[in-house]
Amino acid sequence: MSKGFGGLGDIVKQAQQLQERLGQVQEEASAKTVEASAGGGMVTAVMNGKLELLSLRIEPEIAKSGDVEMLQDLILAAVNQAVRNAQQMMAEEMKKVTGGLKIPGLNL
Repeated sequence: MSKGFGGLGDIVKQAQQLQERLGQVQEEASAKTVEASAGGGMVTAVMNGKLELLSLRIEPEIAKSGDVEMLQDLILAAVNQAVRNAQQMMAEEMKKVTGGLKIPGLNL
């Protein structure tokens, strides 16, 4: 073998290490949670890094109001913001590993 293949082997090894580290970071970040509220805290959504909705808190007074349409809007707003917060958290965690390097197929 020529020395040229040694460099390629190092690149492959580094890519594998990066992939392993990214997997670890994703796993660690998926255990973290974010939360978002709407309507001045009337509805709060808690989501993990896997974009799984873990809880949804609705203040009783908003439910008592009987305004179902407003409640639906607040739920949507809180959940959508929680999704954005979770995506941002994951992107920040990944940037720590990649140093801002753009990797095709990895949405950061």
